[in-house]
Amino acid sequence: MKLILASSSPRRQELLQQVHIPFTIRKPDIDESQITETDPAEKVKQLAMLKGREVLIQDKDEVILSSDTVVSFQQNIFEKPADKQAAYKMIEAMNGKTHEVYTGVMLRSVEQEVVFVENTKVEFWSLTEEEIISYIETDEPYDKAGGYGIQSVGAMFVKGIIGDYYNVVGLPISRVVRELSKFEIFPR
Repeated sequence: MKLILASSSPRRQELLQQVHIPFTIRKPDIDESQITETDPAEKVKQLAMLKGREVLIQDKDEVILSSDTVVSFQQNIFEKPADKQAAYKMIEAMNGKTHEVYTGVMLRSVEQEVVFVENTKVEFWSLTEEEIISYIETDEPYDKAGGYGIQSVGAMFVKGIIGDYYNVVGLPISRVVRELSKFEIFPR
């Protein structure tokens, strides 16, 4: 079986490479705004399914992997911030508090389909305004749900996590590997 990653996310690519799973990229062309769900778990599930169904299976030996990640804080969904003001508001809201990261994943072949959602709780330290402003001046917040990257400079905000670290990065790779074994795709 051959894995097709329905994403251009460099982090998802790096995670698959980290566990030695070969893949090809086929980016879906979708309008994410058509999913208006306000429950974060349901939203990432629907987005993963939308992306996964957009990418066509071209060979009976292909498995499509699609996913989506959002940050949720007090019933608000934080996706990628559009600008510095949005990034500041997100990080300031989560300052000194715990938020949740949800990733929805869909694996699909001609014969079967698996969809699941992972949830990780992340606690931030109490941050100074100077720390937040310094961070949003970097390029890092603007392509990440919640406006921070746990795997890079944003790591300095994180006091602790409960759950899968890689889920916060953007793909719960351990669970993905286990689910891929059902499709007879294994790390090499």
